Amino acid sequence: MRKGARLAVPLFPAVAALGASFGVLAHTAHFDALAAVVMSATTFAGSSQVAAVSVLGAGGGALAAIVAALLLNARYAPIGISVAQAFRGSVAKRFAQAQLVVDESWALSRGDRGVLLGVGTMLWFAWVGGTAAGAVAGQAIGDTSKFGLDGAFAALFAALLATQLQSRPRIAAAIAGAVIAAALIPFTAPGIPIIAATAGVLVGVRSR
Repeated sequence: MRKGARLAVPLFPAVAALGASFGVLAHTAHFDALAAVVMSATTFAGSSQVAAVSVLGAGGGALAAIVAALLLNARYAPIGISVAQAFRGSVAKRFAQAQLVVDESWALSRGDRGVLLGVGTMLWFAWVGGTAAGAVAGQAIGDTSKFGLDGAFAALFAALLATQLQSRPRIAAAIAGAVIAAALIPFTAPGIPIIAATAGVLVGVRSR
């Protein structure tokens, strides 16, 4: 685990900063500091947390928020399968350790369980600590909309999307998802456009 912790040191500031951003954004969606921290501690999934909170903040229901988060986290099914053989022990122990499987810990570990757990543990503290700092800052700021932070959810997703636009199929999927969401926003409940927009993936797959 020590090797994994050392590998995670360069990532710690960035993950903490993202956690702080989530904490502030959660406040704009009327989450109190404790709720935001508990969510980060038990969920530990950045983009999915942002999706769920954005749906709830826009007035969407819990079901829509959960579905949106699950769709974004679907990639962990194959990731989990790829590292499953490295975990041993009781179901409870494996379940607890599996919470530390995130994109960064999986990529850096190369199948090494100790490295994966070390990286995951470091990033968990960075994410939860950052969330706590951001949530407290959000409460101190008060009305975050006066600083334009009510648009931060959209900005964060746009930044995440920009890093993925590296091929024609991905660009096609993004455009299709945007068109679907834009068409549904005036007529459906909050959260539904996000879920329906995932159909854009089919366009991306077909364009390969």
